[in-house]
Amino acid sequence: MKGISRTVWVLSLVSLFTDTASEMLYPIMPIYLKSIGFSIVLIGILEGVAEATAGLSKGYFGKWSDNIGKRLPFVQVGYMLSGLSRPMMGMFVAPIWIFFSRTLDRFGKGIRTAARDAILSDEATPETKGNVFGFHRAMDTLGAVIGPLLALLYLYFYPAQYKTLFFIAFIPSLFAVGASFLIKEKQSTPKVNLKKTSFFDFLKYWKVAPSNYRKLVFGLLLFAIFNSSDIFLLLKAKQSGLSDTLVIGVFIFYNLIYAAFAWPLGSLADKLGLKNIFIFGLIIFSVVYFGIGLSDNSYVIIGLFFLYGLYSAATEGISKAWISNISDKADTATAIGTYAGFQSICAMIASTIAGLIWYNFGAEATFILTGSITLFLVFYFIRLK
Repeated sequence: MKGISRTVWVLSLVSLFTDTASEMLYPIMPIYLKSIGFSIVLIGILEGVAEATAGLSKGYFGKWSDNIGKRLPFVQVGYMLSGLSRPMMGMFVAPIWIFFSRTLDRFGKGIRTAARDAILSDEATPETKGNVFGFHRAMDTLGAVIGPLLALLYLYFYPAQYKTLFFIAFIPSLFAVGASFLIKEKQSTPKVNLKKTSFFDFLKYWKVAPSNYRKLVFGLLLFAIFNSSDIFLLLKAKQSGLSDTLVIGVFIFYNLIYAAFAWPLGSLADKLGLKNIFIFGLIIFSVVYFGIGLSDNSYVIIGLFFLYGLYSAATEGISKAWISNISDKADTATAIGTYAGFQSICAMIASTIAGLIWYNFGAEATFILTGSITLFLVFYFIRLK
């Protein structure tokens, strides 16, 4: 496969195993949380806190990775912590324990993400970033197809027995950690002297970053502050009359579309422009949120999840490829980590606000508000040079 190196292959397999584990649990997470007494507001707060933890740590560990010129240790430790969090979620149901376990999972993601994306960036050229990041997203998301399928198979034989799934998910996590030791990273020179990296050092990057980076990230963050967790989409599907099995099924369908189109759209973005494909994704996102807010028809919901898969394929990997193309190579992990840090603060706000709006005004208001704001952001990105 042209442009896909051995390192990209192995790193993509690691992500596939990890996503198999995490996405085995993701579609049943809101159902499980509600079964142990979590309200919709508390679910929103949990997801917001977890994502904020991931984001802030992405910035810190991204900066640390650039400072010492190493990527692999962060990747390995990050996948290890996320793997350990899986069985912990099933051990106890006390809210404080659930918060700790979920946060540990996201903390592991925070440690590894910026360093992992920097490795991917190092394995590509500016002309092949969409291809490389798209391939990785496709493999990563393939795990999000396999994981829910395994969960669906398990729940077919053992309905509503969610706890055991948290222990089963530990198995692919072990494969991910093992595969991470097969990665060979390119040697890089530390940008600064080896000195202690404070937790918020990455924030200083905003002042010295290229102006194009700041303009791009500003737009991405405006979008993030209204883009709540996908858990709310799954809850709306459940509210629309889909059974637990169908909720998992529609989530599998979404990820299958995401996985199928991530690599082709990434390659297309290298030809047509990362910006153009990203804008295309935002328009689809807006259509999805208007549709899911206004319809309770099961067939419409399924069709909208198809479009949601296209949106993810057109934006997730491409936004990181875009960022890595307009930042200095020595600052790649810091640039991605800084964006991720701010993004996750926005995600915490977005999920909390979405939970409150849903609780007070209903699901329709939650989705229509997000869809409307996204349309305004499309014009911002169109004007972005």
